[in-house]
Amino acid sequence: MGIINYDLIALDIDGTLLTDGHVLTPGVREAVREAQHRGAEIVLCTGRGPANAIPVLEELGLAGTMITHNGAATVDAASRQVLHQYSIDHAEVERFRGYCLRGKHHFDINTAFEMMIEGITPEAQVMYSRFGALPKMRNPQEPLPDGLVKFTLFGQQAELDIIEQEWNGWKHGLQHIRSGDYFIDVQHKEASKGKALEQLARLRGIQQSRVMAIGNYFNDVGMLAFAGLGVAVANSPEGVKDAANVLTRSNEEDGVAHALYTYAW
Repeated sequence: MGIINYDLIALDIDGTLLTDGHVLTPGVREAVREAQHRGAEIVLCTGRGPANAIPVLEELGLAGTMITHNGAATVDAASRQVLHQYSIDHAEVERFRGYCLRGKHHFDINTAFEMMIEGITPEAQVMYSRFGALPKMRNPQEPLPDGLVKFTLFGQQAELDIIEQEWNGWKHGLQHIRSGDYFIDVQHKEASKGKALEQLARLRGIQQSRVMAIGNYFNDVGMLAFAGLGVAVANSPEGVKDAANVLTRSNEEDGVAHALYTYAW
């Protein structure tokens, strides 16, 4: 058996590990399991919450630590425990919630393990179904719950482009990041996949040079930059490719498997 080149391998889920149809192909599953069998710790590093990231981990046949909500919550999949999280202030969230309510934009509000909505559109229903998410309807009159880690806006790409430009002009204590063509995530200004991955590597006593990360979107830039080897899949925007050390095939062409077989051992 070949020697593994990386002790910690971080994998984004949507647009990277899965196809555009949210399918885990046998080729990718086999390659990821092979990397784990050779001694690497596989860490899913995703914008998803644990509830709809854990099924992907289980489909891979793995368990362990996951970095979720773009780094805002690091959790243990087996025990369903939060190891670390960046909570956000209610008053800050209310500004974004109010904006979305006035503009009739769909949003969800997330604690580490729970996703809540205040309404649903047919488009959002289809989206949640694709991601395997089961949001809970909350009473808009009730106070926001404690332990919020992420507020997510969902809409059409052109609509979100305009909103993102507008939000860029706001002064606030949070950060907003484009986690996909149809999503803008609002979260703690310190939360990122890169910082969470760095924290986990330090906890494990793993040198930066022994960390590999594979991703496809702007919320992956931090972890691609931190990793000893940052790999962007071919379907990534140019700004994400620029942050990576190397490119691999697209998510439709088993890009994760190609990267692992090429660089991991």
